[in-house]
Amino acid sequence: MFYDKTKIYVKAGDGGNGIVSFRREKYVPEGGPNGGDGGKGADVYIVGDRNLGTMIDFKYKKHYKGDKGENGKSSNKHGKNSADVMIKVPLGTIIKNEEGEIISDITADGQKLLVAKGGRGGRGNARFLTNKNKEPRFAENGEPGEEFWLNLELKLIADVGLAGYPNAGKSTLISSLSRAKPKIADYPFTTLEPHLGVVEVGDDSFVLADIPGLIDGASQGVGLGHDFLKHLERTKIIIHLIDGASFERNMYDEYMNINKELTLFSKELSEKKQIIAVNKVDIPGVKEKAEEFISQLRKDGNQEKVFLISGVTKEGIKELAYEVLTLVNAIEVPVLYKEEHKVTTLKENPINIEIEDGVFVVTGPDVYRIYKMAYLASDEGLMRFHRALVSIGVDRMLKEAGIEAGDTVKIYDTEFDYID
Repeated sequence: MFYDKTKIYVKAGDGGNGIVSFRREKYVPEGGPNGGDGGKGADVYIVGDRNLGTMIDFKYKKHYKGDKGENGKSSNKHGKNSADVMIKVPLGTIIKNEEGEIISDITADGQKLLVAKGGRGGRGNARFLTNKNKEPRFAENGEPGEEFWLNLELKLIADVGLAGYPNAGKSTLISSLSRAKPKIADYPFTTLEPHLGVVEVGDDSFVLADIPGLIDGASQGVGLGHDFLKHLERTKIIIHLIDGASFERNMYDEYMNINKELTLFSKELSEKKQIIAVNKVDIPGVKEKAEEFISQLRKDGNQEKVFLISGVTKEGIKELAYEVLTLVNAIEVPVLYKEEHKVTTLKENPINIEIEDGVFVVTGPDVYRIYKMAYLASDEGLMRFHRALVSIGVDRMLKEAGIEAGDTVKIYDTEFDYID
């Protein structure tokens, strides 16, 4: 089975906690703070790997989580940073956020994209030593790592794509041109997944993609149309393969119908350079039908060269291969999305306050970050936590919501009595 799209969850590692510690040496009275910082949590990267061909691995694993940074230690020893997580994907993978917006296009082997940033380590109490506070009894917990749902979509990277109706002979052609060995049978809809083959022409070569047969309505998703047409977007040129032995359609109608589906799917696809090839000319009567087809094209003003080939006997295959190679070397690879950047959280981090059974419940991304990093085991830590909440407007919003002294405030797993 060919897997070319999936949805995964990524969670970067939280930062390690800073600690509260003081020097306790025999001959050093009034030892100062020496709590070390926590280590950084693991970043999560997506990495291009040319050895992968599908997304089958994501069928069995959809959650990727980075390790937390190591906690700080006494004697000003900092915790270790956690190793980054590398998620390997095939070349040609489009990365989208949960809203479907494109983030990046993975096209090169080893290309790395940071998709979730690990949290920084919390500061130990040694960091908070001041002239006014020589014994700080609080530290910071680690910052939470970023977390996202991502959509991955594979669009095969190939120089050339084969387009045509089912049973046009695409699988036979790709096996004749290259060393690829796709499964072949003499009935429609044989190919249910794309195949890639390397075509060697002298000392040069190109990559050919056998895209499963199209049917009328493919551009609207009929059959497996949308699933397969997208793979043609990455190619430099299209070999438009005509079934010379079809009894259901004449060649001209077949040619026009496929072009219609390409145009309806996307303007870019319709504008790609095409090479027209009539297949199965080893069958009696096909060459005569091909001449009628060519005559109709010329009446329409289409002067493109038409190759008469046979995937079985390999007639015309060599000439077709050299023509394709010439065009491949003259056209640049289309990049579907050029700008690459990291997934970022929204700049607006709303603060939400709801009243549940008389309790003021406060949530929001900034609130969560402050809460997770707060050191609540000391009065100093609690006061620092309170100041941080005031700085982002929580106190003001609670008053606007009608809170009074003595009411209960719940911030995630912790409840407090409100004091004005």
